[in-house]
Amino acid sequence: MKKLVVFALFALVATVNVQAQQYKVITSVESIVPNGLGRSRIINALEDKDYREFTSVQTEEDNTRNKSKRDEIRVKNFEETKLLNFYNIGGIRFQNIAANDALITSMINDMVSQGWQLEHVISAVESEGGKGDGQGIFITRYIFKK
Repeated sequence: MKKLVVFALFALVATVNVQAQQYKVITSVESIVPNGLGRSRIINALEDKDYREFTSVQTEEDNTRNKSKRDEIRVKNFEETKLLNFYNIGGIRFQNIAANDALITSMINDMVSQGWQLEHVISAVESEGGKGDGQGIFITRYIFKK
């Protein structure tokens, strides 16, 4: 009986498909430019790139830099989902923030339904730098795993 149980466990383990984990990064960029002049989007790359193609190793003997052209690195196939800017002409617009939250939630739920797990969320801001700057974004990277 023990041999049968051991054999059954061995057969079960042998049939398990072992795969490396996959990661996917989706980025939201939300404008914090005054007067609603910026652009806000969710960006999802639809093609893969191998970072090694665009990487060079610098050594004392060989300091040759990677000569990749920007158009080789650029991703031309991506999804772009429109979001609303945080500000409009009247100032901060809370309805826009709520709308963005609904769209981002929808994106996360869609990824989860496809078998992805939200692993990390990282955000940063480059805010208005004072008179005449007129620049600012709030960027969030959603890192999914499966």
